[in-house]
Amino acid sequence: MNAPPTFESFLLYEGEKKIIKEQDTKVPNAAIFTVNKEDHTLGNMIRNQLLKDPQVLFAGYKLPHPLEHKFVIRIQTTSDYTPHEAFMHAITDLIAELSLFEERFKGDILENA
Repeated sequence: MNAPPTFESFLLYEGEKKIIKEQDTKVPNAAIFTVNKEDHTLGNMIRNQLLKDPQVLFAGYKLPHPLEHKFVIRIQTTSDYTPHEAFMHAITDLIAELSLFEERFKGDILENA
């Protein structure tokens, strides 16, 4: 009854950004990224990919509220590597891994058909 309409979980409003970046002033070489219209699925995947990077010192995410369709991810890196670079590399690597997974999955389907 109090739940927002379903379309609010994936449609961006006019002028709404998908990703918002802000510097973390409490921790050196850290940033906070807010990703709109996504949930635990993507948040956990990005966090795990970030933790594979040896230059990432910390990566964690949270959902601010269950009825808000966004997650907040905090990244801290070594001094010679920016959190923005780490975030972009994690997303690029994740896309490559998912493409490889898709190719292998389609190949297995065709072999077993």
